[in-house]
Amino acid sequence: MKYLYIIILVLMSRLAFGSAGGDTVKLTLQQVVQMAKRNSIASKQATTVRETKYWQWRTFKSNYQPQLSLSGNLPGYSKTTQQVLQPDGTILFQPVHNDNSSLQLDFSQSITTTGGTIYGTTQMQRFYDFDRDNVLYNGVPYAIGYSQPLFQFNALRWDKKIEPLKFNESKQAYIESQEQISITVSGYFFDLLMAQVGLQIAETNYVNTQKILKIANLKFELGKVSKNEILQLQLEQLNAQKAVGTAKRDMEIATLNLRTYTGTEGDEKIVLELPASTIDMQVSADKVLAEAFENRSDAIAFMRRIAEAKRDVAKAKGQSGLVATLTANIGYSNTARNIPDVYKSPQNQQLLQLQFSIPVLDWGRSKSRVKTAQANEQFTEYEVEQDKQTFKQQIITQVTLFNLMKNQLVFTAQADSIASEKYQIARERYVLGDLSITDLSIAFQENDQAKRDYVAALRDFWGAYYQLRYLSLYDFEQNQKITYK
Repeated sequence: MKYLYIIILVLMSRLAFGSAGGDTVKLTLQQVVQMAKRNSIASKQATTVRETKYWQWRTFKSNYQPQLSLSGNLPGYSKTTQQVLQPDGTILFQPVHNDNSSLQLDFSQSITTTGGTIYGTTQMQRFYDFDRDNVLYNGVPYAIGYSQPLFQFNALRWDKKIEPLKFNESKQAYIESQEQISITVSGYFFDLLMAQVGLQIAETNYVNTQKILKIANLKFELGKVSKNEILQLQLEQLNAQKAVGTAKRDMEIATLNLRTYTGTEGDEKIVLELPASTIDMQVSADKVLAEAFENRSDAIAFMRRIAEAKRDVAKAKGQSGLVATLTANIGYSNTARNIPDVYKSPQNQQLLQLQFSIPVLDWGRSKSRVKTAQANEQFTEYEVEQDKQTFKQQIITQVTLFNLMKNQLVFTAQADSIASEKYQIARERYVLGDLSITDLSIAFQENDQAKRDYVAALRDFWGAYYQLRYLSLYDFEQNQKITYK
């Protein structure tokens, strides 16, 4: 009978508890990441920024295309009293009642190389005096001209160097924003996973404490354990019950945070699956550095910042010293009492004009602007060089951390397995009376901590993985650059 009693105690210690059913949805880390990229506010913001940058790029491109515009004043009706200067210098106020309407069609084309502009125009003006029933037309059948800034800053040429860099930078920044979403949502994923594991541990401990307490009560009736040990187990049970409540609260908060960030609705229970502990990929610092300098927006920004600094120097130089603009145009104009006559034998019109400005005395202002721009250019070069070094160091550190996390995860998984087996043995030894309650509590704590450490190691590993993707914009599993439509 004594041995039968011991066997019953051991079987009682191995009974498993069932959990209440309900609507649940199981999600993997990859599924959660895709949900966030598809539905999150952060993803929508990134898409909006990308669209804004695209239209800015289109605006820039349009500056180099022919421009055609129609302007006019239809009607130009006016009925008022105006002052009229007389030949003797006096002023008379005369009633004016007329319609002065006009239409003008203008064409222009910028020349990137020189910064000049070719333009053309055709105009028609109609003046009708109501008081005298008199109509007069004035028109420019056509006129073409060219305006050329001399010794000035050529914004078109510099924009053609810098704006493509800005656009490419914005495209890579969009990819980075998507990868940043992966990093952020993986944090929320592991917050919830840790909370779920914590709840499972707390519930398991509560159940196991109840079972052990039942066994201890039977042993107490047989005089095999002391009252102090019973009290210790009762305290363990209360603590385990409190831990269940705390874990449920943490899980509700973590669930809400994950739902909010991923933009998902519903009241079904979310159950997260443990991510894989290994990834089939090889990572070297040289490969990551090469991809980062080819793909990251920061790498493009290094070139853009240098180009902008050089542009500012050119602008400062172009605004100092002689500044001139040469304008020339030829065309025809005519005045008649009807539209067809405007185009008959029009009069030739020509214009050649050179406007210039030379600072005679500016107390070194122009020189100061140039020197300031040159100093800023030098500072930018030093700053970019420092940022490149920081950029490289960050990548090398992340590669080292990722490889370290891979090894750390293996050790943590082994520790979790050993702690779990040790706990099972300790529980059975306690049932058989071969272990003290203190040693059993230690086994409890070690088992719990090992499970939490394993999930934490998974978090560090996958966090390092997504950080590596973000820093390089390269998929090392598929061996291809990361792109998004």
